[in-house]
Amino acid sequence: MQSQKSFAQQNTGTLYLVGTPIGNLQDMSNRAIQVLTDVDLIAAEDTRHTQLLLNFFEIKNEKTSLHEHNWQEKAPELVNKLLAGTNIAQVSDAGLPSISDPGKELVAQAIEAGIPVVPVPGASAGITALIASGLVPQPFYFHGFLPRKKQEQQEELATLGWRPETIIFYEAPHRLKKTLENVVEVLGADRRVVLARELTKRYEEFLRGTAQEAFEWADQEEVRGEFVVLIEGSKDKQAPMGMPVANGQSQDDIQAAEEDPKAAVQKLVDGGMKPNTAIKQVAKATGMARQEVYKIYHQIEE
Repeated sequence: MQSQKSFAQQNTGTLYLVGTPIGNLQDMSNRAIQVLTDVDLIAAEDTRHTQLLLNFFEIKNEKTSLHEHNWQEKAPELVNKLLAGTNIAQVSDAGLPSISDPGKELVAQAIEAGIPVVPVPGASAGITALIASGLVPQPFYFHGFLPRKKQEQQEELATLGWRPETIIFYEAPHRLKKTLENVVEVLGADRRVVLARELTKRYEEFLRGTAQEAFEWADQEEVRGEFVVLIEGSKDKQAPMGMPVANGQSQDDIQAAEEDPKAAVQKLVDGGMKPNTAIKQVAKATGMARQEVYKIYHQIEE
């Protein structure tokens, strides 16, 4: 086990992971303000965005960028500064750094180098949305962002959709409609969904209903703001044949699907999945060709 030394024992700088507001600047903690004031350097996802925060709290400090496009070069550079005794605060544009934001690489490299890593708590959009969603708050499963391509997103939803926990993920406004359309197709129109947008801001809003109602809203309204999407957990006691389960693929389910692909597809369809999506899922689980499963399910003879 690796032990993190006390401040009195360390000979290096400290990496502080500072939570920042997800919208309302009044949510900034006194401790976070003090840390950003006292450190030698602030590593920000977007220095221009962070400068607005610093201006609001009258913090004058040196900044440097650390984002998804430069972390490979920048993280080792920052680790060397920390080893030399520099205290660094890492922040993302909103919320906690490293949660669906760049920064986890610096944390890993700092720990590997024996540098103390100190979290300074703050708001998290996912947890903030969860406690006001009306869905079961625990257990929950935080997923972050779904894949952007339709087929990859549907496959991911098919895997996630049988989890019993409330599922949390983030989505951009311009992709929300397509994502909700896939939720309806893969998980069924009646699955309960909560959309939370503009959290802690002036136009904060929670939209609660079924997946179909959420899709219709996104189809008819002008979608604005960053969204947290919450989906109720599956009420099925176990995953259908051919579906991934908590510890990976169930060999019994896969074998049953191989022996009777039509029944495996039908069980997924009965659970609310569209036939074509169910066919793809069974084909992927069993290693069979999708067209072969399609012909078996629809009883198409050669």
